[in-house]
Amino acid sequence: MIIKDTSLQDTKISTQKSTSKRWLTLGLSVVVLAGVIWQVAPAASNWSQAEKSISLKRVRLGTIELGDFTRDISVLGRVVAAVSPTVYAPADGTITLAIESGYEVKEGQLLATLDSPELTSKLFQQQATWEGLQSSYQRQKIQAKKQRLADQKSVDLANVKLTTAKREKRRADQGYKKNAISQIDYEKAQDELENATLQFSHAVQDAELNIESLDFDSKSLSLDLRRQKLLVNELQRQVDGLNILSPVTGIVGNLSTDNKTFMSKNQPILMVVDLRRLEVEIAIPESYADDLAIGMDVDIKFEQRSFSARLVTISPEILNNQVTGRVRFTKDTPPKLRQNQRLTTQIILEHKENILQVPRGQFLESSGGRFAYKVIDGLATKQPISLGARSLSHVEVVSGLKEGDQIIISGTDIFDSAEQVLLTQ
Repeated sequence: MIIKDTSLQDTKISTQKSTSKRWLTLGLSVVVLAGVIWQVAPAASNWSQAEKSISLKRVRLGTIELGDFTRDISVLGRVVAAVSPTVYAPADGTITLAIESGYEVKEGQLLATLDSPELTSKLFQQQATWEGLQSSYQRQKIQAKKQRLADQKSVDLANVKLTTAKREKRRADQGYKKNAISQIDYEKAQDELENATLQFSHAVQDAELNIESLDFDSKSLSLDLRRQKLLVNELQRQVDGLNILSPVTGIVGNLSTDNKTFMSKNQPILMVVDLRRLEVEIAIPESYADDLAIGMDVDIKFEQRSFSARLVTISPEILNNQVTGRVRFTKDTPPKLRQNQRLTTQIILEHKENILQVPRGQFLESSGGRFAYKVIDGLATKQPISLGARSLSHVEVVSGLKEGDQIIISGTDIFDSAEQVLLTQ
């Protein structure tokens, strides 16, 4: 087959369609260019405004939120016994221990016995003296009865003589009126009546004085007997104290002496720890000393559980830049606690509701809390702010920011105090 030319394969193109297609391509290019300009324009504007450019990965952002704010401090506490009395030797003597360290004991249980011959001998001597005073007191009572009988006898005899003298006086009066007796006999009867009257009066006074004297002697002996009884009771108490009993229910701590050793008076023997009443001793930094107050709520963490407690004591002095305090459980006490065990404690210094707050960060140290870098569309702008209370995790925002704002909460020293910083991807 013979092909003359390619005329049969050619197609005639319309000039009008080619022009329309060219204008369509040009329009699409303009739209794309406008979109690119629209996207790039803000970035270009940020580039033109920013004094410094920092990668976004080098900073950390925080959002201003509205909610409850709790100002607290977290310190490490040490479990101590609220009641851990130390038992001391009540006298000089040889100790005999009835228990070992780590034993569980009940209140009133025998812990040790102290052998003190000197104290026991003194008790026996004073008991003998007391018994002698008792005999003297009983003898004085018998003597007082005998003296009272003798005095009563003298009074009765004087009364009989007085009655006889009165009767003789009446007889003499009648006889003298009838001239039956002489003047001398009449005067003699008068003398005998006067003598009997005086004897009776003196006998009564002597009896009263003897009674008063006997009562005084009896009272004096009674006081001596009472004083001696108190002395015997005191010595008996000291001798009974040689049997050393547990003051509380708990566990015996470390022993301060060995068995069968001689001990001096007031020398420590052992300590009994009452595990039913445990407290937490905390060391608080000096900077928080002015914010502390007795009665503050405390949250204690133990085995992933929280236990409520209360601050009960605050030391009035500062040692090693720390203030010592005691925390007491208010409700449940954690089980299986041991003395000197370490616990994390959180002291609630202040609680506020519905306030603006931001997560705490290094920006506080960088700016001193006077300003923050507010982030809008990748541009961080230096913004004056005012901050309030600070907790371990958040900071109260007083002014300068509103809810939903984003700020840089990481350190801003790398910004060199620039007014605006561009955050790049």
